[in-house]
Amino acid sequence: MSGLIDIIIDIGDAVRRLDRAAAILDNPTDLYRGIAQSLESVTEGNFEAQGRPHWAPLAKSTILERTRRNKGSSTLMMLQDSGILAASVTSDFGADFALIAAGGAASDYAAIQQFGGEIKRAAYSTKVRLRTDAKGNLLRQAGNPNLAVFARNSHKRARESWHEVGEFTIKIPARPYLPFSGPPEAPILQPEAETSIMDVVDRFLRGAFGQ
Repeated sequence: MSGLIDIIIDIGDAVRRLDRAAAILDNPTDLYRGIAQSLESVTEGNFEAQGRPHWAPLAKSTILERTRRNKGSSTLMMLQDSGILAASVTSDFGADFALIAAGGAASDYAAIQQFGGEIKRAAYSTKVRLRTDAKGNLLRQAGNPNLAVFARNSHKRARESWHEVGEFTIKIPARPYLPFSGPPEAPILQPEAETSIMDVVDRFLRGAFGQ
């Protein structure tokens, strides 16, 4: 005796899941939104950690200038003296892209801090005001008699002189605060950003397939 056995399998639920996944994958805007947010979060972490890996330290002259300007209260956080650079970081996204940017109107400053480079300063003249005593003698810094004391405009007892400063070059080390390093034409995603993006992709795919 022979015969056929009909087996009917209802794959409606699977088809519905595939259709839902196809619709989501066909418009991955949410994926790129998550990637953009991830890139911005990693950038914030770079500022907080002072670079990952750590950025080149501040020059001694920069530390002295900031400490003097802030009357010793400076935290000396790199790239955060005024907070303008960190506040300028923005992200954007669309149906086929995720973007991280910084600088805005200060794009040249943002670029040289990210990639490093040289700044050439032209020669210039500058006026120097040094404090004097009642007899016109220069005041000296406490603990260092070889150094005079600079005078503010409000100081009436001062000796003024003009000095010529020749052309010079300032070398800025690269301090990549955005989530990649290397030159702009060949960027390398930093490990923290790579891990974060893969987590975003994994969550997106799991969501698309209802997991």
